[in-house]
Amino acid sequence: MRRFLAVTLLVLMPAVASAQQSLNLSIGGFSPRPEDARDQNDVLVKDRSFLAFNIGDLSGAAVGGEYLIGLGRNFDAGLGIGFYQRSTEAVDRFNEFAGTGDPIVADLKLRVVPLTATFRFLPLGHSDGIVPYIGAGVGAFGWRYSESGDFVASDNRTIIHGNFAGSGWKTGPVILGGLRVPIGAVGVGGEIRWQSAVGNLPADQDFAGTKIDLGGLTYAFTLNFRF
Repeated sequence: MRRFLAVTLLVLMPAVASAQQSLNLSIGGFSPRPEDARDQNDVLVKDRSFLAFNIGDLSGAAVGGEYLIGLGRNFDAGLGIGFYQRSTEAVDRFNEFAGTGDPIVADLKLRVVPLTATFRFLPLGHSDGIVPYIGAGVGAFGWRYSESGDFVASDNRTIIHGNFAGSGWKTGPVILGGLRVPIGAVGVGGEIRWQSAVGNLPADQDFAGTKIDLGGLTYAFTLNFRF
């Protein structure tokens, strides 16, 4: 991650002094990659074989901020950070508490903090009445995945209560597109952003799968402040 940030800063620093600069703030939602597009060793895919939940239930709010530098009339470069966290209940499909019949429930939680370096192409330039753009870049994704609650042990009889977690950093591509409408020094708009990365879960936590897919789509409302 340190190498990612150092290289990005070295690329952008020469352009900062004379370029148009802006701060882009976003708020919206993140939808994780659906089950049929995930690796067969993904923990959520494996969990679905014995836990009742939908991967779409992990869709949730996402916020972000990005510092943009204008490169000539038709290009922007940016450094950004975002935050997403969501949890959902998962119920054991085949077992329940003996005697009471109560369901055996666990909580699945995913958090992703993307640090991104992106370049945008603005076909109409920075100052038209409407400013569409497309772009791409690379992200360093800080992630944490956990499962906490009650689980049936490997003997299929014993119920244990526990908390199992994995975390780390992974890099991957980012592709985006959007538009904004300048209103004075402020631009109002929307953006769609796709990201792809896969984290490796620790073997000592005994997760059902060995990986956690961090990919998905972010849909956001944006405010751009030029200075």
